[in-house]
Amino acid sequence: MTALTAIATGGVVSALACTSLIATRGATTDGSVIATYAADSHTLYGELYSAPESDHAKGSMRTVTEWDTGRHIGQIPQPSHTFSTVGNMNRHGLTIVESTFGGRHELSDSTGLIDYGSLIYIALERSKNAREAIKTMTSLVKEYGYCSEGESFTIADPDEAWIMEMIGKGGKSKGAVWVAMKVPDGYIAAHANHSRIHRFPLDDKENCIYSPDVISFARQQGYFSGKDEDFSFSKAYAPADFGALRGCEARVWAFYNKFASGMERYLPWVNNGEGEVLPLWVKPDKPLSVDDMKWMMRDHFENTPFDMTVDIGAGPYKVPYRARPMEFEVDGARYVHERAIATQQTGFSLVAQMNRNYPEAMKGILWFGCDDANTCVYVPVFCSLTRIPHGFQPGNGDLYNISWDSSFWINNFVANQAYYRYSQMIPDIRKVQGSIEDRLAADTDSLRTSIASLPTQQAAEILNDYTIAATDRYIREYRNLGEYLLVKYLDFNVKKEDKDGRFSRTPDGMPATPDFPGYDDPRYFKSIVDETGDKLRVHDIKPTGH
Repeated sequence: MTALTAIATGGVVSALACTSLIATRGATTDGSVIATYAADSHTLYGELYSAPESDHAKGSMRTVTEWDTGRHIGQIPQPSHTFSTVGNMNRHGLTIVESTFGGRHELSDSTGLIDYGSLIYIALERSKNAREAIKTMTSLVKEYGYCSEGESFTIADPDEAWIMEMIGKGGKSKGAVWVAMKVPDGYIAAHANHSRIHRFPLDDKENCIYSPDVISFARQQGYFSGKDEDFSFSKAYAPADFGALRGCEARVWAFYNKFASGMERYLPWVNNGEGEVLPLWVKPDKPLSVDDMKWMMRDHFENTPFDMTVDIGAGPYKVPYRARPMEFEVDGARYVHERAIATQQTGFSLVAQMNRNYPEAMKGILWFGCDDANTCVYVPVFCSLTRIPHGFQPGNGDLYNISWDSSFWINNFVANQAYYRYSQMIPDIRKVQGSIEDRLAADTDSLRTSIASLPTQQAAEILNDYTIAATDRYIREYRNLGEYLLVKYLDFNVKKEDKDGRFSRTPDGMPATPDFPGYDDPRYFKSIVDETGDKLRVHDIKPTGH
């Protein structure tokens, strides 16, 4: 998702958008390739896009519409056949996601015909695997031009995962410069709105592919003057500043730090751009599960130097969220809020699980959720899906119109209550969220066994029916959760509950007096006193009267 500038003082940190985490087959508990994505934007409505499998007559054209703006860009010829897609995955289990790094702004080319969003979905329609997708994407921008800013793509299939970084040529010549690197098996990787490919092998075509002019173009523009083997794509096309490090690389560091030892050595880089550059990939201490990847998408830097729940900005309820803009000024000095993986303005997020040993109809599973990844429910959407559940359907509500059977709005109903009393509400949310996701995971394991011997089409119908029913059920449960939170925490109080989970009543049937928990963090009281002095201080007054 494009980086949306939201700077209070013309400073260095934008409301940066989108995070993608990667785990290769050898780095996961069941041999899956896993790729995640958070599509973060203050104007994106969470819904599940899809396209049917189609044959196209000679001369058929495909309309190209810019994903961020809805602007009609033009048309390109259709191939004779395109594959079905659901979200950011196609029926072969190929997944493509992104994060925008922007890079050198003079390289943006408004004359190009392909934006990064269209590039993703066109490639999904035309490619069976990651290597085909890279070829498709680079051929498209070479032929039609590229009109977006610098972009990092995760391109993954049931066998391997790649990171490709691309930036335009500013109209100086057609197309884009790019590098694609295969993530080694057994490793994890990530990107989060900053270019992450530095030096790359120039003679390893099996694991590294790049445009022929990626270095020479940088030389022509004055971005690089050293030896070819010392060339860094990131330093040439997206020089790091404070925002790129603290607002972007910090998210990657959080992922690595969660699963690999020794990541403290890279804190000087994240904080000050000093010392060792954060690597493109690392080897985890132990294999990761799908559940690990889901919960990493819910990260707010907990238990790290950047923990968003512990400073005074978290308020009296330890809220790991900050209002935009991300930068502010006090006494002439500029400061920033942390930018974690989980953020309130997510439109949708996903955890794509691709496994070549699963039945054909589910060798790609898109664990899909709308709104904030921290409080959403990830529902299994299978690569063979052809009927979108009503709760995820485009047109079921929008950003200005509430639909009470829309996943996006129901999740917002829950999440936005928690943003104000997070430490008190989140245990109740976790209880329901965890119960639903545990059930969905168990059901998916059972389905994998039950459809194993069925024809693919029959299996696909069973999976279609399951996803629709599971989505409808979860939305009902989450609406009930939202109503429960509203009642329980009404007016800063907490309703008492009996042992069966019902709200307590007096022997006469009246509502029981609620608890008054007040504020969680005593520092909040200290800040009031620091601000008001003796204004609110209790002091003795001599009794008066007759």
